[in-house]
Amino acid sequence: MIDPLKRIARKGLFMFDPETAHGMSIAALKSGLVPACHIASDPRLSQTVAGLVFQNPIGMAAGYDKNAEVPEALLKLGFGFTEIGTVTPKPQSGNPRPRIFRLVEDEAVINRLGFNNEGHDAAFTRLAALTGRGIVGVNIGANKESEDRIADYVAGIRRFYSVARYFTANISSPNTPGLRDLQARESLAALLSAVLAVRDEMAANSGRKIPVFLKIAPDLTEEGMDDIAAEALAHPLDGLIVSNTTLSRDGLKDQRQAKEAGGLSGVPLFEKSTSVLAKMRKRVGPDLAIIGVGGVSSAETALEKIRAGADLVQLYSCMVYEGPGLPGDIVRGLSGLLDREKAGSIRALRDTRLDYWAARNV
Repeated sequence: MIDPLKRIARKGLFMFDPETAHGMSIAALKSGLVPACHIASDPRLSQTVAGLVFQNPIGMAAGYDKNAEVPEALLKLGFGFTEIGTVTPKPQSGNPRPRIFRLVEDEAVINRLGFNNEGHDAAFTRLAALTGRGIVGVNIGANKESEDRIADYVAGIRRFYSVARYFTANISSPNTPGLRDLQARESLAALLSAVLAVRDEMAANSGRKIPVFLKIAPDLTEEGMDDIAAEALAHPLDGLIVSNTTLSRDGLKDQRQAKEAGGLSGVPLFEKSTSVLAKMRKRVGPDLAIIGVGGVSSAETALEKIRAGADLVQLYSCMVYEGPGLPGDIVRGLSGLLDREKAGSIRALRDTRLDYWAARNV
């Protein structure tokens, strides 16, 4: 149950349209108005994933800090890592407004932003100026009008190699026409070959091998999941992010807003994305890293992602409803759940409900 102060703050923010409210939250983080979250260190939450040491498994998903304006401020909220972007080589304005919609009854969001961002150069300048040592990933995409989308992803690896702690190739947004076609097996093979070849070239030149993740959609057939898993295992990919937003509108209460085009995120995405996560874990085996995303609103839902096969967990839309204290609450809650389960590490609970979620057909 949301506490009274949080309810008042949310009511005030909800007086503004969602995109204006988003801009206000970025401004508040920049100004320092949002207080830092002080969490006692819990070594049981720390783990090494894809060669990186994460102090806790909770991360901010891409989509919030598109232009790398507040990564360090986000880390101070209690996140173990954050991901900027999606960023494209050239600046682009995205789709016409309005393009973000709250489904309050469902604690969900529909967006059709369309990779609105200031481009590589602006994000690079900000990332190069960071002074902290936290884990900041870079989510890369392709411009809508690009004649060679794979070349855009390659350009992203080259541009951000000196400042990214990891990369995410986002091929699963539903808001750039044709982008999800890159999930088809032949196209995916070409993309992964190109992106990982330039990563290996940059690693050889710099002596630093930066992990690369692939972000996939939840709206995949069994055959589509088979193809992605096969290509992920056939290439030196470091991990998957499961999943992006969904085009499904099943079970929504707000039928008026549900008619809006775009990707749905928030609480209604939890079951579908967690089922796809488990199905992908079954396909790729125990060693490939997986970040679980979709509908994470509490320590319990975060842990359920881990039980379904995730190494790490990201969130975003549920912060719209729960506020900036959510990551700290989740991290503290995970420590309490480890106490309850008498578990020596968060890693010990991974896959403990894998079979249950893999059997779900949501």
